[in-house]
Amino acid sequence: MEFNPKERFDDNGDTINGSYDVWLKNHPSALSSFDEIKRVAREKQMVVFLDYDGTLSPIVNDPDRAFMSNAMRSAVRKVGKHFPTAIISGRSRDKVFQFVRLNNIYYAGSHGMDISTPSVSFYYGNYKHQTRTIDEKGNDMVNFCPAQEFLPRIQTIKVMLQEITRGIKGAMVEDNKFCLSVHFRCVNEDNVVVLKEKVESAMKSYKDFRISEGKEVMEIRPNINWDKGLALQYLVDTLGFENSTEVLPIYIGDDKTDEDAFKMIKNIGRGFPIVVSSTPKETEALYSLRDPIEVMSFLISIAKWKKDCGYKKTSLFGMFRRLIR
Repeated sequence: MEFNPKERFDDNGDTINGSYDVWLKNHPSALSSFDEIKRVAREKQMVVFLDYDGTLSPIVNDPDRAFMSNAMRSAVRKVGKHFPTAIISGRSRDKVFQFVRLNNIYYAGSHGMDISTPSVSFYYGNYKHQTRTIDEKGNDMVNFCPAQEFLPRIQTIKVMLQEITRGIKGAMVEDNKFCLSVHFRCVNEDNVVVLKEKVESAMKSYKDFRISEGKEVMEIRPNINWDKGLALQYLVDTLGFENSTEVLPIYIGDDKTDEDAFKMIKNIGRGFPIVVSSTPKETEALYSLRDPIEVMSFLISIAKWKKDCGYKKTSLFGMFRRLIR
């Protein structure tokens, strides 16, 4: 990946200077590259992975109001009809389901620390963290939660963070079950540094937790060897493609935590990591889309292409169902 040597990036990976057109040459639009994507995908089994905030919904001041449009929901539904599809979000799995409300796709919440799939993984997840359950439709499912033992301390940390941020107007602590998000999008610029210092200082005594920063948010999560990239690989495995050279993963996301998924696809050696950004930024993605509107156009395009090709989606509960009995 080549970058303009004169470009400089801030702590969020966004450019301080530099040309979007120059950046676009290294990360071409997935829409303008659609013929190439179709050519590569024609004989492969495409699996689609999507971030939520900033990808399927716009970034908004109030995270509880990050609603996706009905048109986007329709587009995701169509993609899920033709391809195995999963959303991997920093939100809690229950929360992102409430936003999306689709039953033909899979969900991974808390940056992949809370996954629900039709089968266990023998390779990418500790068996003790995989629990068989029955969903609301009576289907056998497996919940994978590698940070289960951290839950009591996460709740303790939440109370502590709520207390130390109480006097900072606009600050918000969001409980995403296996991680906590401290939002500062609505915090006065002069108070952002104060907020960050308070959170970092308070977290020093929690050595087994880490802080990462996204788009005007601090993410506090257990310091375990798990991220969106490993969640992607876990989902590929549990959907029955762990040894298949035919699987072609697509991952679309906009934030720093999505970079782990982009790296995983590059390590796999095939697939399409697509970053959502309207400004140049440092990224492991090979392709780009400007905003959720372009994401929707891309999703509609791949669904229409497969429908026109007469493609039949691989049955996740049939041919690749591998539940331990």
